[in-house]
Amino acid sequence: MATMIEVERLGLDLPESQRAVLAAHLLGSLPSVLHDEDEGIAEALRRDAEFGENPAVGMSVEQLDHEIARRHRS
Repeated sequence: MATMIEVERLGLDLPESQRAVLAAHLLGSLPSVLHDEDEGIAEALRRDAEFGENPAVGMSVEQLDHEIARRHRS
C-alpha cells in the first residue's frame, strides 16, 4: 500500500491541470465544514474540474477584461 508521502509525490508530478482535478476530487470527498448557502464552492470546484479536463472552456485575463469592458459600455 502506498504511503501518503508516496501518493503526494506522485500527485505533485502530475501536470498542473491534472493536479487541479485531483485536488477538486479530494476536496469534494471531504465533509463540508462551512455551510455554503448558494453552493458557490461546489460551483467553483465543478468549473475547476471542467477547466482541468478541457482548458479550451476558459478565457485569458485579456479576454475577460475585454468582455467586462464590452458589457460596461452596453
